[in-house]
Amino acid sequence: MSILDQQALPDAERWLPADAPEAMIGHIRALRVRGAPLIGVAAALCLARVAATGGDRHALADAARRLRAARPTAVNLMWALDRMGGALAAHDDARTLAGRLEAEAIAIFDEDVALCEAMAAYGGALIGEGEGILTHCNTGGLATAGIGTALGVLRRAWESGKRIHVWVDETRPLLQGARLTTYELGRLGIPYTLITDNMAAAVMRSGRIQRVLVGADRIAANGDFANKIGTYGIAVLAAHHAIPFHAVAPWSTVDLRTPDGAGIPIEERDPGEVRGVISSGGAHRWAPADSPVFNPAFDVTPGTLMTSLVLDTGVVSNADLAAGRLGTSSQVNPAH
Repeated sequence: MSILDQQALPDAERWLPADAPEAMIGHIRALRVRGAPLIGVAAALCLARVAATGGDRHALADAARRLRAARPTAVNLMWALDRMGGALAAHDDARTLAGRLEAEAIAIFDEDVALCEAMAAYGGALIGEGEGILTHCNTGGLATAGIGTALGVLRRAWESGKRIHVWVDETRPLLQGARLTTYELGRLGIPYTLITDNMAAAVMRSGRIQRVLVGADRIAANGDFANKIGTYGIAVLAAHHAIPFHAVAPWSTVDLRTPDGAGIPIEERDPGEVRGVISSGGAHRWAPADSPVFNPAFDVTPGTLMTSLVLDTGVVSNADLAAGRLGTSSQVNPAH
């Protein structure tokens, strides 16, 4: 098994081995594989690979425990590992265990592809002809097994004939927007303009942005959600400028066991990411090496700032979120 090294993009498409749990954990932590849905899929496939190479139940449980700790905010990782754990617990025959886990991992992969299409259909209906749409971080095929979450919506809207223009936040400090979203949009032929994160307010005020679409890594029961750092500020700006703001995510990103955003764990990352640029090509520092740094990977946006939440099960309005109806949204799709 191998993964596309997203740290090498956009200049090089490099595939790296990811058979062993140690390798996959390293790839996840270094963001060589990233995006909440894709992390879950990758972890499931990794466990299936452990079983296929002779790993027993003890080895599988240990690998699952270590994979679970690799990215604590992304609940899709926990969801996928719980699915694999359920398959493991329900299967007593050691001779066919590897086949059962492989089938479950492939099912998780295939479901993610289908979920992306469902989100694109629901979200695409919200987008008007000729809209300028701001997005943050990367939410396309690089972040999922399918066409993506928020970027998947934009892709299907463009392919349906809607002449949209995408405004891409660079997404400091790791520049997922500048490196990855522009890479995907360019390959898809969708018109875009890259801006620095601190330009979003000015571009909104200029009237060039009619909608905001972002992804999510964990959604609490009340609609509060964690996404790449900077999302909360964009939501505040969108509210001030009366611009519709939507989060797009599969149902596996919803964590009904967490009542609100205060309960979402937020990963803090290497201070060196803020002091300069760390990439596959090396490091370049522009701040003093001993500068104190606060580097949370995510922030939490209150659900009250969302116009609606686009799930694979349907669109949940701000009013439904406020009324506590998010939990009933899964009933649209019997698979959940």
